[in-house]
Amino acid sequence: MAPTTVVFDIGNVLIEWDPRHLYRDLFDGDEDLMEHFLANVCTAAWNLEQDRGRTWEEAVRVLTAEHPECSELIRAYDERWMEMVPGEIPGTPDILRALKERGVPLYSITNFSVDKLALARRRFDFLSLFDGVVVSGEERLVKPDPAIYRRLLDRYGLAAADCVFIDDAPANVEGARDAGMHALHFSGAAKLHGELTAMGLL
Repeated sequence: MAPTTVVFDIGNVLIEWDPRHLYRDLFDGDEDLMEHFLANVCTAAWNLEQDRGRTWEEAVRVLTAEHPECSELIRAYDERWMEMVPGEIPGTPDILRALKERGVPLYSITNFSVDKLALARRRFDFLSLFDGVVVSGEERLVKPDPAIYRRLLDRYGLAAADCVFIDDAPANVEGARDAGMHALHFSGAAKLHGELTAMGLL
C-alpha cells in the first residue's frame, strides 16, 4: 500500500541546525578546540536531555557546576541558540508547501526542546503547516524510542501503514520502520522530491 500521510522530522530536514555555526565564532575558528568542547562539554548527549524535557536553566546550571571554566560558553548554547540555525534546508519547505496544496495530511515527530521549537516556529512560518506535531520535549520521549511513534499514531488516529516518515538520522528511520511506517532517510530535497513523487504524493 502506498502511503497517504507524510510525517517530517524538523531539524536538518526542514531547518538546518548545527552548534558549530555558533562555536566556530566563539573559538575564533580553532576547529580542534571547538570539536573538543562539543565532544566533552556541551555534548550531543547533554543536548538530548533538553530534547527529552529538561529545562535549559537546569541544563546550564548542572553543566556549569561541572565545568565552571566554560560557564560563558555553556550559557551561549542556550542564550545564542538561534545562531546555530542559519536557515531552512534548501528545497524542503517547498516540498512541504506542495504537499499541503495537494491536501496531503502532514505531521511531525521531532526531537526538540519546547523552548527552542517555539523560537523556530516564530522564525519559520512553514512550521505552522502541520496537522499535528509530537514534540519530544513535551512528551519526555525521544526518537527512536518506539513509544514516540506510537504516540503520534494514537493521538491523531493514524494507521502506521498509511504514513511515510522522513528523518536525517538512520536510527530514527529504522525506528519508524519498526513501528510499521514507510520511512525515508533524508539526504537532500531533490532526492526526497523524487521519492515522494514515486509514491504518488507529489
